[in-house]
Amino acid sequence: MFAVIKSGGKQYKVSEGDVVQLELLKAEEGDIVELPVMMIGADDVKIGTPFVEGASVKAEVLRDGRGKKIYLYKYKAKNKYRRKIGHRQSFTEVRINEIKG
Repeated sequence: MFAVIKSGGKQYKVSEGDVVQLELLKAEEGDIVELPVMMIGADDVKIGTPFVEGASVKAEVLRDGRGKKIYLYKYKAKNKYRRKIGHRQSFTEVRINEIKG
């Protein structure tokens, strides 16, 4: 059984036992969070409009962290214009414990 969940404006396909990095959530380590379900698939598929009624995914928060640094370079020829900008995206790592549907 799998589910498609929505978190932080993005969609993730998950199964029980998966460890997923989501956008930063306001939750402490060890907390159980409930995520909205957009689709559930198994023998029969249920698609929500936009979410499936009565379905839920429970996940345990493992840790918060920051991703790999990404560099962005800006350059304009013949103008002596150069910029280097770095960014690290924050994330919350969760383990999918239960899919109800």
